[in-house]
Amino acid sequence: MKEEHLRKELHHGRVVDCYADRPQDIYAMFLDAVRRAPDSIALVEGDVRWSYASLAARVDACAARLTALGLAAGDRMGILLSNRADYMTLLVAAARLGVIAVPMNIRQRAPETAYALTDSGAAAIIYDDALEDQLPDRASLPAVRHWLPYQAEAAAWSAAGPETRADRPDHSAVGEDDPFCILYTSGTTGRPKGAVLTHLGLTTICIGTQNHLQLKDGESMILAVPASHVTGIGLVLMLSVRVAGKVVVEEAFKARQFLELAQAERMSFAIMVPAMYKLCLMDPDFDNFDLSSWRIGAFGGAPMAEATIEALAEHVPQLTLVNIYGSTETSSPAVMMPLGQCASHRDKVGKPLPYTDIVIMDEDGRQVPPGAQGEIWIAGAMTVPRYWNNPEATEKGFAAGYWKSGDIGAMDADGYICVLDRMKDMINRGGFKIYSVEVENTLMAHEAVAEAVVVGRPCPVLGERVEAFVVTNEQADDASLRQFCAERLSDYKVPDHVYIVEGPLPRNPNGKLLKNAVREWLPALSEGQPA
Repeated sequence: MKEEHLRKELHHGRVVDCYADRPQDIYAMFLDAVRRAPDSIALVEGDVRWSYASLAARVDACAARLTALGLAAGDRMGILLSNRADYMTLLVAAARLGVIAVPMNIRQRAPETAYALTDSGAAAIIYDDALEDQLPDRASLPAVRHWLPYQAEAAAWSAAGPETRADRPDHSAVGEDDPFCILYTSGTTGRPKGAVLTHLGLTTICIGTQNHLQLKDGESMILAVPASHVTGIGLVLMLSVRVAGKVVVEEAFKARQFLELAQAERMSFAIMVPAMYKLCLMDPDFDNFDLSSWRIGAFGGAPMAEATIEALAEHVPQLTLVNIYGSTETSSPAVMMPLGQCASHRDKVGKPLPYTDIVIMDEDGRQVPPGAQGEIWIAGAMTVPRYWNNPEATEKGFAAGYWKSGDIGAMDADGYICVLDRMKDMINRGGFKIYSVEVENTLMAHEAVAEAVVVGRPCPVLGERVEAFVVTNEQADDASLRQFCAERLSDYKVPDHVYIVEGPLPRNPNGKLLKNAVREWLPALSEGQPA
């Protein structure tokens, strides 16, 4: 594989390292895959197998439909779909037209969907038919011109003939610095922020990941993570396009089904959170599956337990594990472990990728010496230029082209990075990032709750669980408060327990909640109440 040349370029007012030889945009990257491998399988979903040529025809039909609805470059389109092959269809068709996709998690609730649609100014949303009753009130969102149930849209794409396909747009109208998608992340103030991922950012991470992992054309992958997440978009769907590979769609991760698909489809690459690897190993028939094609196992979102690393080395000896560190704001990977070094550097997440510029900064904005702790700041062509419609968050979250991650870490003299802590308000539950203030704000909306605090409790499987402590001014209980949250939040954000405590909650003289004091309650929890 040839080594890609990097050069300095100016993008969004930042000088960044860019691959000199790169696709013009995501759609151009897709067309290149179609030209290279028209008859190769691009997507597998159940009994359906689409070649790149057949996928290209479906993208044409989808683009024609979007054009007929009046969607054009710069318009935003919400996508509220479970994992399915047509997620790729929609993303590529939108990229062709310059329409900005707004992927959303199917586990979110109507208020979260309404916020994303309103903030992004979406003109349309396509959604799973089964989620109809979870959609917000249409009358409250007059800017959304089109509410598109998936089954009818998919049938229309299937029925379309060549004569209905949209004329190929002038690619000069779709610039590589234009937004490809907007992904909403939880905010420290409880207000989600729309990270603007560009065509350049995603093509950059695809090229860099392909090079680092030494991926070849035709790699076989399984989409086991949500397609609406930055990892599913960048490190599965778009990465597979880069290498003209095959994506096997798993609607929702189930360890036994994953292993069956991995064997049947000769999976060679997968990316999952550590808990998924552990669940696979727990299958009593794990050793009976033929996983001999599985070469690369990437993981992120949480540390992988030493026992899991050792078990994989024993049972899947040809598998190379690779730790990945990144975020929505970095279009995913900014750091990767060099191949073969995961076991020997278990306390590290890896080294910055060639296109990444990382500095460790102290509270005064000064770089710290090697090995010293500080906040991880990340810059590069893949770093998002801004938050959508949120200049205040952009100004606060970025400095001189660097994104201030909020993670506390260190970089040693050899360039290896360790992540020591996160923003204390953030909980990592099975790879899903949850800002406790968002859950706290939801609890505080309940009429019986006077005070609320939410912290993460260590969990050997999920990493952390969500634990809430509330002071109530009238009768309330764990079940009713959890149900209240479930009606307003994604299910993974709902507290595992809500403990009723005597008030007031611990605060400093300025009135700020002392979460460290609350965390001290966790070991003493007994029978639903802090000791």
